[in-house]
Amino acid sequence: MRNSDNNHPVNPLPPVVVVLAAVIAGIEVLFTLAAKGVIGPPEAVGWRLAAIRDYGFWPRILQWMLETGRTPPELMLRFVTYPFLHYSFMQMVFVVVFILAIGKAVGEVLRFWAVLAVFFGASVAGALLYGLLVPKGPPLVGGFPGVYGLIGAFTHLLMLNLAAVGENRLRAFTLIGFLLLVQLVFGVLFGTGPDWIADLTGFAAGFALSIPLAPGGWRHFLERIRTRR
Repeated sequence: MRNSDNNHPVNPLPPVVVVLAAVIAGIEVLFTLAAKGVIGPPEAVGWRLAAIRDYGFWPRILQWMLETGRTPPELMLRFVTYPFLHYSFMQMVFVVVFILAIGKAVGEVLRFWAVLAVFFGASVAGALLYGLLVPKGPPLVGGFPGVYGLIGAFTHLLMLNLAAVGENRLRAFTLIGFLLLVQLVFGVLFGTGPDWIADLTGFAAGFALSIPLAPGGWRHFLERIRTRR
């Protein structure tokens, strides 16, 4: 006899999270297979580098736009295309795992368009500050600024839950604190690039964006402001 309640032992992933992760993974699989000569013409081995050249975020492009006051659409597009490109298969795996894990928690509270607003808003903010602070830096690629944006949104949502039950809201920052510790250890052991600037900016942007996007977000925010007066 079928269960009419259609209960699932595990809640399904929000469709927007699945689609986002699938697109990122699909692009990387395409580049990986092309690099191994499995698909495409002989010149397909250079597809990844060509994509980074044409769709990655290069700080010098931002500097050119600031100097000339021009914002061509094909250059503005790079702010939202670079998260889909990665330097390696393993980098993509970490991004997809975080999107599925954190995106599930965020997507169960925020609407699909709000999840996308957080991911891409964080990606844009991360690229902007990266380009301003590292004008001669290497190209920025990868979905980590967007992932950190989802972590920022998750942190804010967790703060709301903790506050509702009278718990210490600072506990919500445990995840980002752990990630920063891991990033510091890897930086000491293996060296690190300036892309951490985009990651932390993404976190801050995701946290800020989730305030108006979360259900009752502005009301909770204003209540906290009033109680501090």
